[in-house]
Amino acid sequence: MPHYSLKQILTFIEVARERSVSKAAERLFVTQPAVSMQIKQLEETFGLALLEPSGRNIRLTQAGNEFLTHAINAVAKFKDLEASMAEFAGNKKGRIDLAVVSTCKYFVPMLLVRFNKLFPDIEIKLSIDNRENILGMLGRNEVDLVMMGRAPSTLDCEATPIATNPQGFVCAPDHPLSRRKRGDFNLLKDHTFVVREPGSGTRAAMERLFAQHDIPLKVAMEMPSNETIKQAVMAGMGMSFLSLRTVRHEIASGHMAVVDINGMPIVGHWYVTHLKQKKLSPAAVAFKHFLIEQASPLIDSWA
Repeated sequence: MPHYSLKQILTFIEVARERSVSKAAERLFVTQPAVSMQIKQLEETFGLALLEPSGRNIRLTQAGNEFLTHAINAVAKFKDLEASMAEFAGNKKGRIDLAVVSTCKYFVPMLLVRFNKLFPDIEIKLSIDNRENILGMLGRNEVDLVMMGRAPSTLDCEATPIATNPQGFVCAPDHPLSRRKRGDFNLLKDHTFVVREPGSGTRAAMERLFAQHDIPLKVAMEMPSNETIKQAVMAGMGMSFLSLRTVRHEIASGHMAVVDINGMPIVGHWYVTHLKQKKLSPAAVAFKHFLIEQASPLIDSWA
């Protein structure tokens, strides 16, 4: 049997995700030569090239793609093993791999600080991405828990609501619709919007709204983050549709206004979610219970 280590496998997975040795080194808090050595040793063990240059980045070879699939599954099994052993130990130590959609980043740090005060021996690795990529991590069993809107029925998940997520239309304070009261949705057809990228849950919710009202969505520009969109809206580039928790401070300071449209805001929920067959460690169970019991009032007071 070939000799290789779990460290080599974890390093390879990080390089494959980032498509970059330097970025993987940053995330692993090691040097680039150390990462390159781990990959070289892994390739020598199997006698195969797993990565190859692609411009300034790298890409996986056919063998590398196959290796990545099995590596992710193997790491998930190791985490199940750790969870089972932790139950025997009966402690609340360990590490949690947590992934959240980008709209949660405004209050997740506050939640993590509160949780750390309760369980200082639990380490949490946080990933922030759009809904599509988070669903990919969840489906591949790469993470223990996710915070997001409800997962699609195509994934066999256990999802518990932890907080409300009101979504509405926002604009610059001098926009023509900023002072309009109880406007009809049709008013939006003559205005342009700054929107999130495809794959974003907020973008998908916005497109569903316009489709339901049979109104074409006029896109002024796509942007990959809520922060950039907020700056664009305040600069007068166009309106947008955002989680109102992400713009609370801009609205309070008068730098942005909520557009008063009938039927708005739409109030959804954020959920703490995991695969049903996932073996949660005591640490992950503790964090899940913390979110269910305390997240809503904490988020209401923060965002």
